[in-house]
Parts: sequence; C-alpha cells; structure tokens
Amino acid sequence: MLLTDLPDEIEEVIGDRGYDSNRVRLSLAERNITACIPPKKNRKSKQPYDWHLYKKRHLIENIIAKLKDWRRVATRQHKKSRSADVMQT
Repeated sequence: MLLTDLPDEIEEVIGDRGYDSNRVRLSLAERNITACIPPKKNRKSKQPYDWHLYKKRHLIENIIAKLKDWRRVATRQHKKSRSADVMQT
C-alpha cells in the first residue's frame, strides 16, 4: 500500500473518493496524519473533510494534465510532405 511508505513528516493526505475506506482512515489516524478525503456517495456515515483543500488538489491535477498535453504537442514530429501525400491517398 502506498500510504504505508509515506515519510514521518507528512501531516495531511489529500485523496479522492477511491481512498475513502475505514482501513485507510484508521491507518492515517494511527500515524497522526489528517485525511482530506471526500466520502463515497454510498457511505452511510459521511466523514467530514476540508472542501477548500480538496479543491486545490483538483486544480493541481488539472495543471498536470495540461502539462502532459503540452508536452505531447511540443514533441510531436511533423511529417514530411511526401509521407503526408501518401497518407492522403
């Protein structure tokens, strides 16, 4: 499990709904780590979380996705006109 390899200095973990389980939350609480994980829609006892902090996580994920897209565009190889003509026929 990735969460067991966290350094001791970590104070907070921000995760998506996939990490919303009692086992994960208890594991983090035993190590005095605050979990910012929104509850799954079907969870009967909804755990509180910092919505504003979670929103920042989403913004960071969007930036990473844009960087990946820009890398794809920046490294794209332009085809020579001969190979482009072959592809059109």
